[in-house]
Amino acid sequence: MAAKWRELADKLAERIKAGEYAPGQQLPHIRDLVEGGEGSKSTVHAAYKALEAEGLVTSSRGHGTVVRQQAPLKRLGIARYDKAKWRDGDEVAFIADRVASGRAYKRGEQTQSVSRVTATPLVAAAHGLPEGSDVYARARLVKEGDQPTHTLTSYYRPEHVEGTRIVDPTPGPAGRGGGFRVLYDAGYEIDHMREELFARVASPEEAALLQLSSGEWVVELHRTTYTADGTVVEFAVGVHAASRFAWAYDFKVPDSAREAAQ
Repeated sequence: MAAKWRELADKLAERIKAGEYAPGQQLPHIRDLVEGGEGSKSTVHAAYKALEAEGLVTSSRGHGTVVRQQAPLKRLGIARYDKAKWRDGDEVAFIADRVASGRAYKRGEQTQSVSRVTATPLVAAAHGLPEGSDVYARARLVKEGDQPTHTLTSYYRPEHVEGTRIVDPTPGPAGRGGGFRVLYDAGYEIDHMREELFARVASPEEAALLQLSSGEWVVELHRTTYTADGTVVEFAVGVHAASRFAWAYDFKVPDSAREAAQ
């Protein structure tokens, strides 16, 4: 016979898969299941740890054990930056991901804080600035409903954004079209960008902010955005809950030999 904790884990898993516990919903407190006769505290704890290991739930201090979103968000590659989305419309990048995923969104699900800070060596190097230079940091936390999905902090040269909506800390994107539209209106039209991805275990602070279980992985994004003449107008660092995104890139395959011959 299966151990008691395994029986309980299987029973809860069936209820999750049947939709009795919806994504984002908190499972009963351990003490409630103990009082309901489902087993001892150690039995219920072991069952919850098994569900977590199987990817059905996440557990974090202060948020309990919550059913994981089973279908990850599509994190678009090139298509999320289509100028028609933000220049001609109001579909900023995180909203483009939601639309592509068939998921609901609210502009207020992106919060932000803006401050003038001393550039770190990483930020200074990206912008080609001397270490210790001042930059604006626009830090955002993006949620889907009540569940955080990722953080993104963009760093700008003060002369590019001083007096614009980018340095306005009002929650949500920086007005219609977001930050890229603000840069466009200021004469800094984005032309190309470079994205670098790094997978690692979340720090304790990141795990708490993103409501991750201890030991969960994140994907760190470094995004450098350029104008046509090579000016860096934004350097951004994002931290994404790895289990909450599926990354997709669709692009034309280059043929450098043919291009060289032309």
